[in-house]
Amino acid sequence: MARRWPLACYDTGYISNVKAMDYWLQLFGTQTVDASGNVSYYLKSSDSSLVTSILSAGTFIGALLAYPVGDRLGRRWGIQAFLVLFVIGVAMQTAATAIPLFAVGRVFAGFGVGGTSCLVPMYQSECAPKWIRGAVISGYQWMITIGLLIAAVVTNATKNRPDASCYRIPIRWSVFHRLLLDWYIMKGRDEDAYRSLARILSSEIDSPVVREEFAEIAANLHHERAVGATSYLDCFRSGPGRNSLRMWTGIGLQSLQQLTGINFIFYYGTTYFQNSGIANAFIITIATDVVNVGMTVPGIWAVDRYGRRSLLLIGAASMAISQLIVAIVGTVIGSGNPAGQKVLVAFVCIFIGSFAATWGPLAWVVTAEIYPLSIRAKAMSMSTAANWLLNLIIGIVTPYMVDSGAGNADLQSKVFFIWGGFCVICFLFVYFVIPETRGLKLEQVDLLYRNSSILGSNAYRKKLIDEDLHDEDKDAYIQPKNTAGSPVHEEKAERSLTE
Repeated sequence: MARRWPLACYDTGYISNVKAMDYWLQLFGTQTVDASGNVSYYLKSSDSSLVTSILSAGTFIGALLAYPVGDRLGRRWGIQAFLVLFVIGVAMQTAATAIPLFAVGRVFAGFGVGGTSCLVPMYQSECAPKWIRGAVISGYQWMITIGLLIAAVVTNATKNRPDASCYRIPIRWSVFHRLLLDWYIMKGRDEDAYRSLARILSSEIDSPVVREEFAEIAANLHHERAVGATSYLDCFRSGPGRNSLRMWTGIGLQSLQQLTGINFIFYYGTTYFQNSGIANAFIITIATDVVNVGMTVPGIWAVDRYGRRSLLLIGAASMAISQLIVAIVGTVIGSGNPAGQKVLVAFVCIFIGSFAATWGPLAWVVTAEIYPLSIRAKAMSMSTAANWLLNLIIGIVTPYMVDSGAGNADLQSKVFFIWGGFCVICFLFVYFVIPETRGLKLEQVDLLYRNSSILGSNAYRKKLIDEDLHDEDKDAYIQPKNTAGSPVHEEKAERSLTE
């Protein structure tokens, strides 16, 4: 499922380079004549803000629509529906010769990106076995980085073409490029549930691993049915399940992922490198994308070995240090020093590598794990929407923050002081709010929240694993099949963990 994602993220990645193409600026930009009579074209801050951020407006709406669409159509068909919207948006951008249609196409593409960005990690978390769940969901982020790299390579290859193909080719390229299980159990269709689970786990229907996983999910669903139907308001209610903490944790984590400043590089990096006096800014953009792709792989390897919490802490510290160094060097040395330029590029790459190995994939891993089934779809929808809302805000305000001229702050490299400050906040947020969930089944994560503090989560996590603790007596669901070939079970009385 993660392999579908490069085409959506390709769309978010090409815009940085497209906006710097000479022909695109001539067609979509504003003409200016200098004192010598030389004609040039530039993109006004307002237009740059619009074409970049309007995609995020669409993704915000798409993420909010992911819950009703995903629950009505199912995860897989919901993803397909959002991809249709994405293709419509790409067609509009390809046909555009002026800002209005191009912007509308970005909105429709955003609908598709936003919806799939919620449904894909949710689908992965519900299907993946606990021992590789982190790596599977991290693979989703890896596909994002591959999409960004492909965008950088294609736009670099077409940037000097003297006609509309310079931007239309990259845009057109983007087109080429366990809900069912729960429903079966809730409807009492245990035989179908076993078959579905056997396919997911690549095991025989009668294998111990299938029966174990079935019992775990069935016990959790029994508990959720006892709680009853939920609303959006229930996501923010306190109680034994600590839904409010979990909801705000997901929203905060997804928001802070954007506030690290990562998309400043991928949306405005080419322009920033040019303004910093760095030659071959397009090549540097490709280099940053290569780092992004390559450094995601160690994160995939480490997430299920060293845990979510520790990697997020290490990543936040590394990003903060590298961002502050970029800010200091860029401010003190300026844009005319070759050695300073090399330091800027080096520490921007260190920042991107730190993000790619930690906060890039792990924000999606954690938010896909921490919600109970009763509110999971709603909570994932809202936390993903928070990510895209911050993406939208950053896309709108960044040109005014870094550009020169009237009405702009002209921060240039000083903007990294802001991103570095938010990375310090990221470290504090993880330390006090994010529990360790490595090696737990989704049903056990619910137990951890109900019975442990954040700082004590790792010790309780080990207890859950060592003692194989569960909310329900799942042995009640592990029964031999009856003579008709269907599994039978009778729910036993609930037992508290203290018994």
